[in-house]
Amino acid sequence: MFPQDVRYAIRSLWRSKGFALVAILCLGFGIGLNTTIFSIIDGVLLKPYPYRDPDRILVLGEQNQRAGDEAGLSFLNMRDWEEATSLFTSIAATAGRALTVADGVSEPERHLGAAISWDLFPLLGVSPVLGRGFTADDDRPNAAGVVILSDILWHRRYQADPNVLGRSILVNGKPHEVIGVMPPNFAFPENQRLWIPLEPTTTKDRRDARYLFAFGRMKPGVTAGRALEELNAIAARLARDYPATNEGWSAHTRTLRQAFLPDEVPLVLGLMMAGVTLVLFIACSNVANLLLARAAGRRRELAVRAAIGAGRGRIIRHLLTESVVLGVASVPLGIVLAEIGTRLISSMIPVDQVPYYIQWRVDWRSLAYAVGIAISTALVFGLFPALQMSRGELHDGLKEGTRGNSAGRSWLRSSLVVAQVSLALVALVGAFLFVRTFVNLDSFQLGFDSSRQMTMRFYMTGEAYEPQGAKLRRVDEIMRRIEALPAVEAAFASNLIPISGGGGGGDVEIEGRAIERGEGSRISFTGVTPHLNRVLGVKVIRGRDFTDAEGWSRTPVAIVNQTMANRFWPNADPIDRRFRLANDDDSRDWFTVIGVAPDLHLFGVDPSESQASPAAFVPYGYQELLSTGLTIRVAGDPASITAAAREAIRASDPNIPVYWIRTLEDVRRVSFWQYGLYGWVFGTIGVVGLLLASVGVYGVLSYSVSQRTQEIGVRIALGASRASVLKLVVGQGLLLAGIGVVLGLVLAASGMPLARRLLYNVSPFDPATFSAVSMFLVLVALLASYIPARRATKVDPVIALRGE
Repeated sequence: MFPQDVRYAIRSLWRSKGFALVAILCLGFGIGLNTTIFSIIDGVLLKPYPYRDPDRILVLGEQNQRAGDEAGLSFLNMRDWEEATSLFTSIAATAGRALTVADGVSEPERHLGAAISWDLFPLLGVSPVLGRGFTADDDRPNAAGVVILSDILWHRRYQADPNVLGRSILVNGKPHEVIGVMPPNFAFPENQRLWIPLEPTTTKDRRDARYLFAFGRMKPGVTAGRALEELNAIAARLARDYPATNEGWSAHTRTLRQAFLPDEVPLVLGLMMAGVTLVLFIACSNVANLLLARAAGRRRELAVRAAIGAGRGRIIRHLLTESVVLGVASVPLGIVLAEIGTRLISSMIPVDQVPYYIQWRVDWRSLAYAVGIAISTALVFGLFPALQMSRGELHDGLKEGTRGNSAGRSWLRSSLVVAQVSLALVALVGAFLFVRTFVNLDSFQLGFDSSRQMTMRFYMTGEAYEPQGAKLRRVDEIMRRIEALPAVEAAFASNLIPISGGGGGGDVEIEGRAIERGEGSRISFTGVTPHLNRVLGVKVIRGRDFTDAEGWSRTPVAIVNQTMANRFWPNADPIDRRFRLANDDDSRDWFTVIGVAPDLHLFGVDPSESQASPAAFVPYGYQELLSTGLTIRVAGDPASITAAAREAIRASDPNIPVYWIRTLEDVRRVSFWQYGLYGWVFGTIGVVGLLLASVGVYGVLSYSVSQRTQEIGVRIALGASRASVLKLVVGQGLLLAGIGVVLGLVLAASGMPLARRLLYNVSPFDPATFSAVSMFLVLVALLASYIPARRATKVDPVIALRGE
């Protein structure tokens, strides 16, 4: 019987092409948005990680029991854990490394790499597709240098040449033999391009150097809780044996998903899924209303079917089959929209911002999801109209002029419109809040002009840069070459590039004042060459700037920002005051404050902090690191200096790789790209929800006018003005919209606090947003009501009365 119902449903819908097209469009948009977000959630949260038995892999670390801080493992503690455990088959670790590749053929390149213990890839269950992996002999002190390449680096730099195996290349200035190439789309732990052995590069003599990212594979049948108990017992023994470094430290474990995913990701995806679910409900309400409206014209048809023996159950099954056919017919449109949506989302994410193991696409799982929600929602939105249409005495439909139970259907249609408006308001409030967050961040005042600066980094490695002061001398030469370029107004070098990261930080000690260590004693700290203020277009507000001699030396002087001055010397002149870093291992110098700079948001745009953090700037010699950033102020288009700046650096040392080349304005925008993505996604959800809700209001009022044609004609014949008829119909629409707005405000007020941590400079209860969205929805309802109301005023009373 079911195939017969399907064939009949298709023929019936074909005869009502307009109805079917509108229903398919409504459902297609709802299914498309849902499938888009499901595809993202599937790639981020649901698909297992691409390792062997990933549920048996735990991420291991240590936790300070007093402060609650979590840390990685030190090399010595990791080896002790591995020797003492009976519940893990192996424990391995990795540490991030910036690695420079030079081979005498192509220009040197700096890549994100990793140093790994020799047994890490076997622990993951992943092997090279070309060559071999590391062995225990490779991962020991003074072993010959070896390196494994990623597939992407192998293809891009070596054109997938299999003869690359055995080739010697320079990695950070030292010879390394290429021994393997990893599989395509493998870049563990995030977006690494090559790997070297861990032990020759790691700190092996300090148990408190807790920086290793460690992994353990549990034996079959072992639970995470039991594994943690064993590790805690081992940590307790080490605390007794090495109290100076291990006392107060316990073990902690996390699953791969807990360790790899930031806390806000599940929240964001959950809010997105909630938003598209609201849109789907609105779409379903539209189709349910369409089915109810169509019911009036089908009373006679259903009465005939009942008269020839079809029972109520048979008629309900037939009507539900029509709904399912509509749902399935909307799947192709939904899949096309999902494909477009996932590609748009991917295009809005900067390169390498998403780890390699997170990949989303519209695949068979997305198709199965789309079909599943199409059928399930079809049964839901089709059930109530089917019950309404089959209720009462169907044979009455054969009687001329019978109106059936139109009052019941009218009540249900009105209720659906109220639900649509309320859900649309929730979606729009969320969209407005995220759009306002993006706008607020886009207009965020950094404290300096970012429109005329070019930035880039270079990386100094190898034996030439190991002697004390070698990096400082090289940076001095490069800066002289850069500042001699015709279009350059000023430039400075630092480990820090404004907004994009760098620098350091730590607890501070103030001369003559006791400060308890903690949140209130931490500052940001970075070494800079002269001319930082000239590059950023600001001036010290008290005291003086560095002299050239101070900036190119280790003279213990510092410029602090206004926030640091206010915090540590609130009632005194900070000039000539002294401080030092409490956790600085290289220097215990007391720095003398020679100037106070305005508060600049150099260390990033943090939505949770509107005020700059305390910061100190010291001469570059105090923080000369391998990775150095250049910020160049240009007279004109900052991008025009790129080629000349690269040549200036290569003229100083052709083996220095230059990377991360971006204008400072691009850096600023990239720093909050995710909020632009949130605004775009939630904005799309809100707009689609608004369009569907307005279609629903229009559809219900239009149908109501067609049902009340005779009544309206009588009113006009009895002297009612066309203005009063217009007011009657529009008033009905505004009443439904008003009730929906009130319910929507309640729902939005209860749900928006979930998004508080994702918003910047706007409250989840922002009155302006709630008021604007409410008025906007009422205006849309007014416009949607006006068209059928105008049609009602044009009813000819003679024709309407003749129908009686």
